[in-house]
Amino acid sequence: MKYLVDTHAHTIASTHAYSTVHDYIAVAKEKGLRLFAITDHGPDMADAPHFWHFVNLRVLPRIIDGVGILRGIEANIKNDAGDIDYFGDYLQELDIVLAGFHEPVFPPADKQAHTRAMINTIESGNVDIITHPGNPAYPIDITAVAVAAARSHVALEINNSSFKMSRKGSEANCVAIAKAVRDAGGLLVMGSDSHVAFSLGEFSQALAIIEEAEFPCDRLLNRSPEALLSFLAKRGHKTVDDFAEL
Repeated sequence: MKYLVDTHAHTIASTHAYSTVHDYIAVAKEKGLRLFAITDHGPDMADAPHFWHFVNLRVLPRIIDGVGILRGIEANIKNDAGDIDYFGDYLQELDIVLAGFHEPVFPPADKQAHTRAMINTIESGNVDIITHPGNPAYPIDITAVAVAAARSHVALEINNSSFKMSRKGSEANCVAIAKAVRDAGGLLVMGSDSHVAFSLGEFSQALAIIEEAEFPCDRLLNRSPEALLSFLAKRGHKTVDDFAEL
């Protein structure tokens, strides 16, 4: 099965990334991707775009050359209360909200603090997907997080870049997460976490984790644009008529 949806990509608005929206569109067309999300880092990161960047995502066309673009953010989990660095009515204007731990905003603490922060973020209702929860720098109670995510209809991410460029040592955690989410009845999504357009839609190593865990395809959000868009609608995001053609 070919997966034609990617929920996690960074542009040059996050200055440690290297591609423009135009670059991503070109690669998406070349690879046959149908839908992807622009999810630059939330404003509390040192080199993140300004808050206004996310407000002004409304200028992006919904579909360019047959490829759908979701207006999103990878927000930062700020504290163990589960607060993130994007808030209020502004969240409702985005198509998709990701959030995760990043060292400059939430320095690694202990397993209890990480678990509490992640579960509170999940239960806040503000976040659709938790990014790279298998990061070994942030150990969590995997079963407790998986159960909370399933209960709150929040997806956990298997992050492909964690096995290639960063967060080395994530494999065992990610297999355990996939199995725990499987058993809890929850949802997973694969994210390329692209910081350059060439890796958009690259899931080879994440897919190996999914297969090792025997995770059911019908609970993997990348399986189709319809699957992801239906999930986002159930999460309370506005239905976008422009995406009907996808």
